[in-house]
Amino acid sequence: MKPSRLLAALVLPFFLASGPAMADLKIGVAMAQFDDAWLTYLRESMVARAKADPAGVTLQFEDARADVVRQLSQVESFISQKVDAIIVAAVDTAAVEQITRAVTGAGIPLVYVNRAPEDAQLPKGVAVVVSDELEAGRLQMQYLADKMAGQGNIVILLGDLANNATTNRTKGAKEILGHYPGIKVVQEQTGVWLRDRGMTLVNDWLTQGRQFNAVIANNDEMAIGAVMALKQAGVKPGSVWVAGVDGTPDALNAIRKGELAASVFQDAKGQADGAVDVAVKMASKQPYEPRRVIPFQLITPDNVENFR
Repeated sequence: MKPSRLLAALVLPFFLASGPAMADLKIGVAMAQFDDAWLTYLRESMVARAKADPAGVTLQFEDARADVVRQLSQVESFISQKVDAIIVAAVDTAAVEQITRAVTGAGIPLVYVNRAPEDAQLPKGVAVVVSDELEAGRLQMQYLADKMAGQGNIVILLGDLANNATTNRTKGAKEILGHYPGIKVVQEQTGVWLRDRGMTLVNDWLTQGRQFNAVIANNDEMAIGAVMALKQAGVKPGSVWVAGVDGTPDALNAIRKGELAASVFQDAKGQADGAVDVAVKMASKQPYEPRRVIPFQLITPDNVENFR
């Protein structure tokens, strides 16, 4: 056999055998909902991370529309398609047991992103990429407590009550409040993460004659709604401090204008990169971190230009 033919005979089986390993990894991504501002940044960042991966990664997104049953059905569809890994931004962090059981039972790697399951002891084959929601609440409340000199009334705009980000951001804020007996919570209701709901709630409290010095919002959308309600009611700018969480572009602009006192930057790119990175490692049988925590950062007028 000539050398060239011998080489071809040796090389061809190698490429045929390694063909499936060389193919793009297909990852199913089950999003809680598409019409959420911050989750949109997360989704877009995952797309960018996948495109930049030299190994080749294809993401298939599904929108659960905030429906637990729909999300489970979408995950089951991913399983039937035999995807290489599944990433889930959960609709309800207390109701993911069926998802975990179905995915791990199929032997497919599972990554929960942004919203960690309530169960702290996750089984093998499951990873979590999140930020410490308690820290977000602590950061925003400490900043406002300092602004208020430890005295006054606050109202709290809660996110979706099915999401442990709501629970933990509020818990973190109340941990700080425990050191300031002079600050009282006079109202606390859910605005389900929405700008218009935040605006409506604050408008209602103002109409009822409620007196408060600050607004703690579990996210920026509700914080901006609060700012709009205060402005519409003719409240003097700066007389009521408002703080949110996420560090969205709209929030950064509001801080620059002096309308929003502070936000807490939640790194969508960091979480997205982490989720895709961990999913790829798990699917490729490489060592991975079962829990990756992306830090929060306080945004104020003093450092807002560092966030773009």
